[in-house]
Amino acid sequence: MRTIWRVFLKEVRENLRDRRTLISALIFGPLFGPVLVASALSLSFRGAGAQSDRPLHLTVSHAERAPNLLSFLRQYDVRVRMVTEDEAAARREVAAHSGEEVLLVPGDFGARLEAGQPAPLLLLADESNTESARSVQRIAGIINQYGATIARLRLVARGLDPLLSVPIVLHPVDISTPAGRSALALSMLSYLVLLTTLMGGIYLAIDATAGERERGSLEPLLTVPVRREHLIYGKILAACAYMTLSLALTVTAFAIALRFVGLERFGMSADFGPRVAVGIVLACLPFVPLGAALMTLVAAYTRSYREAQTYVGLVLLVPTLPLLFAGLLGLQPRADLMAVPSLGQHFIILGLIRMQPLPAAYVALSVCSTLAFGALLVFAAGRLYRREALLG
Repeated sequence: MRTIWRVFLKEVRENLRDRRTLISALIFGPLFGPVLVASALSLSFRGAGAQSDRPLHLTVSHAERAPNLLSFLRQYDVRVRMVTEDEAAARREVAAHSGEEVLLVPGDFGARLEAGQPAPLLLLADESNTESARSVQRIAGIINQYGATIARLRLVARGLDPLLSVPIVLHPVDISTPAGRSALALSMLSYLVLLTTLMGGIYLAIDATAGERERGSLEPLLTVPVRREHLIYGKILAACAYMTLSLALTVTAFAIALRFVGLERFGMSADFGPRVAVGIVLACLPFVPLGAALMTLVAAYTRSYREAQTYVGLVLLVPTLPLLFAGLLGLQPRADLMAVPSLGQHFIILGLIRMQPLPAAYVALSVCSTLAFGALLVFAAGRLYRREALLG
């Protein structure tokens, strides 16, 4: 342990001297990610709220063919601009102004309505524009409501009860809690926490292996009369220290940044107080030695600092890849999934944010599995440093 401790102190001191690396690993990453997420959420929520409260602007071509529809639209505070264009001209106008929607009323619209036939309308819009897509949804809802009103009036005119056309009435009831809704908005939090944790030790892991080989200091180091695996254990322990510091800084930054997002104004609440923050840090701590050993092991196989940056950068995707599948497939906590490193931490973090902690057995399974994988990689790194081919 004395050898491991001395190597640990040596690597920590040397990494502290490199201010650029230190700023990138412990300041830029842990602070930039939380601030970016909080800013994006705040802008997204404000944009959605402003869009829903903003009056709709709609260009209607040949509005004289549907005067009742025009009056119905104005009842819902739709600002109508009337033009007389054919479909080709309307398409060109929308293509030139992607944020504009044009409602085209065909010439037979009134005749088809009088005959009791479906009367088509063309709503031209560029839905690749986010604001235009939201406006299209609101306009479509108003027009569908107008159509439902006409259908009920037709039934009344024929002496039929309009309720006959409504055999089933579905009333969706949302029983989600504000904390549960906030978990959807913060679904990327676990990914960023784990990624910045890995970034906290990446430079030390590369410099302590490929960096020393490139500088020519690896061979003298391995001639020291101590067990070689103890040298790599000290290096891994130093990387763990920086990763733990990066983890704590990231979670603290998230706890502070989310206070300024204003989730409560949108029916959400994120209980990201000290208790939850400490819980997230404890949940991710077992992942630290696994990540440090994985990066050190990969970097030890490379011959230069630049080569190590390339391969270790790619390896960073491996622990975080299960989180992508969890989001795409909508995975829920299960015993087999909790045993997957990083995925178990993801479920624990979501449970803490939702204020629905997972069963203790699931948490224990995640911790033990992640530590077991980490111990296996640490052992593999130690065996690698015992090989003479390492100097080749």
